[in-house]
Amino acid sequence: MNRTEKSQLASELNARFSKASVALFADYKGLTATQADDLRKQLRAQNVEVKVLKNNVARLIAREGQMGPEVQQVMDSLVGPTLVAFAYGDPAAAAKVFHKFAETNEALKIKSSIMGRKALAAMGVEELAKLPSKEVLVAKMLGAMNAPISNFVGVLAAVPRSLVTVLSAVEKKKSNT
Repeated sequence: MNRTEKSQLASELNARFSKASVALFADYKGLTATQADDLRKQLRAQNVEVKVLKNNVARLIAREGQMGPEVQQVMDSLVGPTLVAFAYGDPAAAAKVFHKFAETNEALKIKSSIMGRKALAAMGVEELAKLPSKEVLVAKMLGAMNAPISNFVGVLAAVPRSLVTVLSAVEKKKSNT
């Protein structure tokens, strides 16, 4: 691969990094072809694109300096065979699949990754995998926002309900006497 091809590949990968919500890196040395295909299938279902990243191309992307100093450090620290998963949808869902696969296949070792323009340590990927999905988080937030309103309506409804109960008791007492 000559220099122009590398720079063209670097610009394509730079566009993918910009478009992705998270880019997960892993050492895939030791994975069989069947295991790699299985990982790709699982990630593709989550709107994740998997590529093998050449370390020289990663350094070329980092030298362009458009991604920030934290990302540049991650790119410069890449050593050995590196697989990168570009998640275009929910970053937590992609991290879940990636983390679960790494737990069941010891050959896949998660490296420091990138989320937006920030570095994400390997432990950060695990923490991201433990987060609930975006839909669950939105539902929890809406539930928390709705709770005070529901409680307020309950309090307002309690006053007329109490009045009706008292009036009903008075009516019952008068009808018995």
